Amino acid sequence: MAYFDKAIPPGGEGKINLKINTKEYQGSIIKGARVYSNDPNKKFVSLTIKAFIKVPIYISPRLLHMYTKEGEKTSRVISVNAELDKPLKLTPVDFNLAEKLTYTIEEVEKDRKFYIRFTSIPGPPGPYHGFLKLKTNYPEKPEIMIQIRGMVKKKQQAKVSKH
Repeated sequence: MAYFDKAIPPGGEGKINLKINTKEYQGSIIKGARVYSNDPNKKFVSLTIKAFIKVPIYISPRLLHMYTKEGEKTSRVISVNAELDKPLKLTPVDFNLAEKLTYTIEEVEKDRKFYIRFTSIPGPPGPYHGFLKLKTNYPEKPEIMIQIRGMVKKKQQAKVSKH
């Protein structure tokens, strides 16, 4: 969101305020804005905002992509890290892809770091999407929602050549 002085006299000064909603971000971000003018020598100026968004729980990757071939299994891991100086507990609440995937939660570092391993269940070709919802003991982040997108690709038939 940008707030700015609508008109600035030649040789004058003005203010530009940029506001970024960081709700869905974590870690390093870079955002930009372009300021246009009627100055024939400088039609616009680019502004860049760099920030590091500190979150109570760091999740990587934020969106899980699962791609597999028909009849095969694939595994992917999401890392969940406590960023506050207190123990983190994770409790599964809801998972709507039980017919497509299994998951396990492994505590890698006691009360600090977890791996959530998703493994595909062999099934028919086609796309799917869903989520795993986890409850935490952090009032700052009481719930984690892991979005999952996947695709089971049709297995290629071996070509038989006649000689």
